[in-house]
Amino acid sequence: MAATVPDLAAPRDPYARRKTTRSNYELYGWIFMRASGALLIVLIFAHLWVNLVSGEGVNAIDFGFVGGKWANPVWQVWDLVMLWLAMIHGTNGVRTIINDYAERDRTRLVLKLFLYLAFTVVVVLGTLVIFTFDPCPTDAAADLLPSFCSSLPG
Repeated sequence: MAATVPDLAAPRDPYARRKTTRSNYELYGWIFMRASGALLIVLIFAHLWVNLVSGEGVNAIDFGFVGGKWANPVWQVWDLVMLWLAMIHGTNGVRTIINDYAERDRTRLVLKLFLYLAFTVVVVLGTLVIFTFDPCPTDAAADLLPSFCSSLPG
Protein backbone atom coordinates (compact mmCIF):
# COMPACT_ATOMS: atom_id res chain seq x y z
CA MET A 1 0.00 0.00 0.00
CA ALA A 2 1.57 3.28 -1.13
CA ALA A 3 1.12 6.43 0.90
CA THR A 4 0.04 9.53 -0.94
CA VAL A 5 2.37 12.46 -0.64
CA PRO A 6 0.81 15.93 -0.56
CA ASP A 7 1.76 18.28 -3.36
CA LEU A 8 4.15 20.79 -1.77
CA ALA A 9 5.61 23.85 -3.42
CA ALA A 10 9.35 23.91 -3.94
CA PRO A 11 11.17 25.76 -1.15
CA ARG A 12 12.36 28.56 -3.43
CA ASP A 13 9.05 29.16 -5.19
CA PRO A 14 7.62 32.67 -4.64
CA TYR A 15 4.85 32.96 -2.07
CA ALA A 16 1.43 32.48 -3.61
CA ARG A 17 -1.48 33.94 -1.69
CA ARG A 18 -4.24 31.39 -1.22
CA LYS A 19 -7.14 33.73 -0.67
CA THR A 20 -7.52 37.16 -2.19
CA THR A 21 -9.23 39.88 -0.23
CA ARG A 22 -10.36 43.25 -1.38
CA SER A 23 -10.18 45.04 1.96
CA ASN A 24 -7.50 45.85 4.48
CA TYR A 25 -9.83 45.40 7.47
CA GLU A 26 -7.21 43.81 9.70
CA LEU A 27 -4.65 46.49 8.79
CA TYR A 28 -7.11 49.24 9.65
CA GLY A 29 -7.97 47.44 12.89
CA TRP A 30 -4.27 47.26 13.77
CA ILE A 31 -3.76 50.97 13.05
CA PHE A 32 -6.90 51.85 15.01
CA MET A 33 -5.65 49.91 18.03
CA ARG A 34 -2.41 51.92 18.10
CA ALA A 35 -4.07 55.31 17.54
CA SER A 36 -6.96 54.70 19.96
CA GLY A 37 -4.56 53.31 22.57
CA ALA A 38 -2.44 56.48 22.44
CA LEU A 39 -5.53 58.71 22.60
CA LEU A 40 -7.00 56.65 25.45
CA ILE A 41 -3.83 57.13 27.49
CA VAL A 42 -4.21 60.91 27.20
CA LEU A 43 -7.95 60.84 27.93
CA ILE A 44 -7.65 58.49 30.90
CA PHE A 45 -4.72 60.24 32.57
CA ALA A 46 -6.41 63.63 32.20
CA HIS A 47 -9.60 62.08 33.63
CA LEU A 48 -7.67 60.66 36.59
CA TRP A 49 -5.84 63.95 37.14
CA VAL A 50 -9.06 65.97 37.25
CA ASN A 51 -10.91 63.47 39.43
CA LEU A 52 -8.19 62.39 41.85
CA VAL A 53 -5.24 64.75 41.93
CA SER A 54 -6.40 68.31 41.28
CA GLY A 55 -9.21 68.33 43.86
CA GLU A 56 -9.75 66.71 47.22
CA GLY A 57 -8.92 63.26 45.91
CA VAL A 58 -11.10 60.21 45.98
CA ASN A 59 -13.04 61.50 49.01
CA ALA A 60 -14.61 64.23 46.86
CA ILE A 61 -16.08 61.83 44.31
CA ASP A 62 -19.77 61.38 45.00
CA PHE A 63 -23.11 61.92 43.31
CA GLY A 64 -22.78 65.69 43.49
CA PHE A 65 -19.28 65.62 41.98
CA VAL A 66 -20.45 63.58 39.00
CA GLY A 67 -23.61 65.67 38.64
CA GLY A 68 -21.62 68.90 38.68
CA LYS A 69 -19.10 67.53 36.22
CA TRP A 70 -21.74 66.28 33.78
CA ALA A 71 -23.55 69.63 33.93
CA ASN A 72 -20.73 70.82 31.65
CA PRO A 73 -21.05 69.60 28.02
CA VAL A 74 -17.25 69.39 27.71
CA TRP A 75 -17.12 66.66 30.33
CA GLN A 76 -20.09 64.87 28.80
CA VAL A 77 -18.31 64.71 25.44
CA TRP A 78 -15.00 63.83 27.14
CA ASP A 79 -16.55 60.88 28.97
CA LEU A 80 -18.51 59.85 25.88
CA VAL A 81 -15.35 59.76 23.72
CA MET A 82 -13.57 57.83 26.46
CA LEU A 83 -16.43 55.32 26.69
CA TRP A 84 -16.74 54.80 22.94
CA LEU A 85 -13.00 54.58 22.29
CA ALA A 86 -12.43 52.19 25.19
CA MET A 87 -15.30 49.94 24.13
CA ILE A 88 -14.32 49.86 20.45
CA HIS A 89 -10.66 49.33 21.39
CA GLY A 90 -11.49 46.52 23.82
CA THR A 91 -14.02 44.88 21.51
CA ASN A 92 -11.51 44.88 18.66
CA GLY A 93 -8.91 43.29 20.95
CA VAL A 94 -11.27 40.57 22.15
CA ARG A 95 -12.40 39.97 18.55
CA THR A 96 -8.77 39.37 17.62
CA ILE A 97 -8.36 36.94 20.52
CA ILE A 98 -11.52 35.07 19.47
CA ASN A 99 -10.22 34.83 15.90
CA ASP A 100 -6.87 33.51 17.14
CA TYR A 101 -8.07 30.94 19.66
CA ALA A 102 -11.58 29.79 18.70
CA GLU A 103 -10.98 26.84 16.40
CA ARG A 104 -14.51 26.08 15.24
CA ASP A 105 -16.45 28.50 13.04
CA ARG A 106 -19.62 28.06 15.09
CA THR A 107 -17.80 28.76 18.36
CA ARG A 108 -16.22 31.85 16.83
CA LEU A 109 -19.62 33.05 15.61
CA VAL A 110 -21.32 32.55 18.99
CA LEU A 111 -18.49 34.27 20.90
CA LYS A 112 -18.50 37.23 18.52
CA LEU A 113 -22.29 37.55 18.77
CA PHE A 114 -22.04 37.72 22.57
CA LEU A 115 -19.16 40.18 22.27
CA TYR A 116 -21.05 42.49 19.92
CA LEU A 117 -24.19 42.24 22.05
CA ALA A 118 -22.23 43.22 25.16
CA PHE A 119 -20.59 46.08 23.25
CA THR A 120 -23.95 47.38 22.06
CA VAL A 121 -25.58 47.19 25.49
CA VAL A 122 -22.71 48.98 27.26
CA VAL A 123 -22.34 51.70 24.63
CA VAL A 124 -26.07 52.41 24.36
CA LEU A 125 -26.66 52.43 28.12
CA GLY A 126 -23.48 54.42 28.81
CA THR A 127 -24.39 57.02 26.20
CA LEU A 128 -27.92 57.30 27.58
CA VAL A 129 -26.62 57.75 31.12
CA ILE A 130 -24.18 60.47 30.09
CA PHE A 131 -26.77 62.53 28.20
CA THR A 132 -29.91 61.89 30.28
CA PHE A 133 -28.36 62.14 33.75
CA ASP A 134 -30.17 64.78 35.80
CA PRO A 135 -28.66 65.44 39.22
CA CYS A 136 -31.49 67.84 40.10
CA PRO A 137 -34.80 66.07 39.45
CA THR A 138 -37.76 68.37 40.03
CA ASP A 139 -39.77 65.94 42.17
CA ALA A 140 -36.97 65.00 44.63
CA ALA A 141 -36.87 66.10 48.25
CA ALA A 142 -34.65 69.17 48.71
CA ASP A 143 -32.56 67.56 51.48
CA LEU A 144 -31.60 64.70 49.14
CA LEU A 145 -30.33 66.93 46.33
CA PRO A 146 -26.69 68.06 45.90
CA SER A 147 -25.93 71.57 47.14
CA PHE A 148 -25.53 73.04 43.66
CA CYS A 149 -29.16 72.21 42.80
CA SER A 150 -30.51 74.85 45.18
CA SER A 151 -28.66 77.60 43.29
CA LEU A 152 -30.20 76.65 39.93
CA PRO A 153 -33.07 78.81 38.65
CA GLY A 154 -36.58 77.37 38.66
